[in-house]
Amino acid sequence: MQDLIEKLTITELVQSWAMYRDIGDWERLRRTMHDDASMTATWYDGSFAGFIEALQASWRKGSRSQHFVGSTVVEIQGARAIAQTRMSILVRGKLDGQPVDVTSVGRFFDRVEKRQGTWRIAKRCVIYEKDRLDAVNPQAAIQLDPALLEKFPEGYRHLAYLQTQAGGEVNPNLPTASGPALEQFVFQAQTWLHTS
Repeated sequence: MQDLIEKLTITELVQSWAMYRDIGDWERLRRTMHDDASMTATWYDGSFAGFIEALQASWRKGSRSQHFVGSTVVEIQGARAIAQTRMSILVRGKLDGQPVDVTSVGRFFDRVEKRQGTWRIAKRCVIYEKDRLDAVNPQAAIQLDPALLEKFPEGYRHLAYLQTQAGGEVNPNLPTASGPALEQFVFQAQTWLHTS
């Protein structure tokens, strides 16, 4: 029963993160992660405190995205856990002056730690599995630069394209649905989980 309670607690933590992030509830968002936590996504890699600052700056410019979360699988080893959560990210932006939507599907991959009796996320990364780009107006003609599109892995190339066109710098080496980057990433996480 205790194992189930712990897993439900971690699942709620992951669900809460997405909601607080999307509605801009920064104080509650901070409480989902440890003070020294880190965050890695297409457009950001660094401390979670820095991530919130970057989000707030983005919000002031009117940027918004939405995260929809699905099932969460939790593996616990003592005071450490790995939580994997199916998710999709919806981002609206503009290309060629036309509004477009990017839908990115993948999973949150969280290293979670119980410190002083409380579970919080210690490190969040995203595994990007597939994405697509659609014009909001289906009749709008959007021309994509094939060379820029091909610079990024298939799992998140449209998201990276939109973020790059908006002036962002995107990491081209993140884990996707398969391949060496994913294998190394999962190996490192499992090593962390079982070394406590």
